[in-house]
Amino acid sequence: MRDDYRSLSGAERAAVLVLSLGEEHATKLFALMDDEEIKELSQTMANLGTVSSSVIERLFVEFADQISATGSLVGTYDSTERLLTKVLDEGRVEQIMEEIRGPAGRTMWDKLGNVNETVLANYLKNEYPQTVAVVLSKIKPDHAARVLGQLPEAFAMEVVMRMLRMESVQKEVLEDIEKTLRTEFMSNLARTSRRDAHEMMAEIFNNFDRSTEGRFMSALEERSRDAAEKIKALMFTFEDLGRLDPGSVQTLLRAVDKTKLSIALKGASESLRELFFSNMSERAGKLLKDEMAALGPVRLRDVDEAQMHMVNVAKELAAKDEIMLADKKGGDDELVY
Repeated sequence: MRDDYRSLSGAERAAVLVLSLGEEHATKLFALMDDEEIKELSQTMANLGTVSSSVIERLFVEFADQISATGSLVGTYDSTERLLTKVLDEGRVEQIMEEIRGPAGRTMWDKLGNVNETVLANYLKNEYPQTVAVVLSKIKPDHAARVLGQLPEAFAMEVVMRMLRMESVQKEVLEDIEKTLRTEFMSNLARTSRRDAHEMMAEIFNNFDRSTEGRFMSALEERSRDAAEKIKALMFTFEDLGRLDPGSVQTLLRAVDKTKLSIALKGASESLRELFFSNMSERAGKLLKDEMAALGPVRLRDVDEAQMHMVNVAKELAAKDEIMLADKKGGDDELVY
């Protein structure tokens, strides 16, 4: 019999309180919980055993005292971060909040489901095949398939065989794996996945219209020429399309809105126009030139918008590996956006 309330864990105290409330009130509480919370609480309730009336009374008194002393509470990431900043230095607070947030998801397995398959595979390939088998059995089949495809073939087949032979996993083993993933993988992932500030600003500058970009860049150059140069180097602009290879230009031409194309080239440099015309048939090139001539004067704002459309389409195609965007140093590496 449980006769010392101090020996009860948090989950066990919650289980005692819910059992004491009776079926009607307990049902309302369960309706407010997610599946993982219900499963954990139910498991604790089932293993609780007999609890003395004195323990139940003590728990309710303690619970009532805490509620009456604090009033209503709302816990959020922002309120937690504000509290931490009062007792820890900024760097430590940032690290803790990144580890708490991690990838989206309520449970560890939800979070893993939002981790890129290549990143997850690179971590799992250094684990025991049995551990990998357990992890892949807990995430969604389509994600597990992509992760398996990224693993070395012999290792992947060993994992498959372990999954085929796997029986129910002991709770303690599952908890150990979850703990390891949380402390070793997720925390490192949160720290390493922080985006470079200059890269982030380059994307923002890419989405400015021409006059706004020029205004902000000039102001930034006055304050920090080094930061301005780094952002310029990372930005992918309309003129950078001039470094596309012929195959990529043709792919881009098939994907862009033809009306946007004529407006965008209306404001393009002669060399960039020639690049696009040279990758079109003679007839298509003549039609496009006629259309551009028929446009007459075009507002700079419309040109900026059309050119931004082409840049965004190019980035989308690059993300799908359908074209290659050469870096500004003239190398063959693809830019990742």
